[in-house]
Amino acid sequence: MNKTKISALQIGSSPEGKQATLEKILSYENEIIQSGSQLVVMPEALLGGYPKGEIFGTYLGYRIPEGREKFEAYYHNAIDLDGFECQELAGLSTRTNADLVVGVIERERNTLFCTALFISPEKGLVGKHRKLMPTGTERLIWGMGDGSTLTVVDGKAGKIGAAICWENHMPLLRTAMYSKGVEIWCAPTVDERDIWQASMRHIAHEGRCFVVTACQVMASPKQLGIVVPEWDDERALIQGGSMIIDPLGNILTGPLKNQEGLITAEIDRSDIVKSRYDLDVVGHYARPDVFQLIVNETERSTVSFCK
Repeated sequence: MNKTKISALQIGSSPEGKQATLEKILSYENEIIQSGSQLVVMPEALLGGYPKGEIFGTYLGYRIPEGREKFEAYYHNAIDLDGFECQELAGLSTRTNADLVVGVIERERNTLFCTALFISPEKGLVGKHRKLMPTGTERLIWGMGDGSTLTVVDGKAGKIGAAICWENHMPLLRTAMYSKGVEIWCAPTVDERDIWQASMRHIAHEGRCFVVTACQVMASPKQLGIVVPEWDDERALIQGGSMIIDPLGNILTGPLKNQEGLITAEIDRSDIVKSRYDLDVVGHYARPDVFQLIVNETERSTVSFCK
């Protein structure tokens, strides 16, 4: 059957830490079941947090001790892929019978990655995508992913892939993912701006795929106890804007602003075939005699041991 339901869960990381955030996610179990969704996409860095406005004590050329302490606290709020949080998310997926795409801060040794996890009701964690290029000062706290996690999985609602926040603006990444046959493009983010929503509509229209973008929503800096210079205390730190878009760039639901919630849309995968009748950017609308893309999907490691 081609028709199914997909959702975006718009919530924010709790200032109380990852356990409180996990409890917030789990509190939506009944709503997910009632929605009948087979896919739920959650925002970037939801488990682990997006420290908007934090400088981690870094100035060009030096770092102050207080910044190291803040990074240590952030490190301990990240998650391990074999840890309790992933087990709980797998249980949620099983109970709701929905695939989950969840933005987390992943901890590997002493490096943090901004990662999207793919979780299935039957198998639990089935894949991950690490953000290839952290944006701006995100590079202070996150490592870079590599081509080995350009992941596409067969989900209940279709072929699911993900790109995180501003890496959605990387044309070659998009081309690589389109070539993998993505049918539902998942875009966890903390970008709340109108231009982001325009980008999401463009990707749906360009890739002729459904797009689900899930954005955090977070209270004002004053309410969170965060000092952000020249910030209007009444304005939310992150205002949300989650939405679901069809393969011709039409908004099916959203954008949801300034509140938490689950938004859901019914989709028909046959619309993908219809939409690609006149545009398939890695098929009949491509020119491989003029343009070609080479993608390195090998896992990159600093140290390799040979015996």
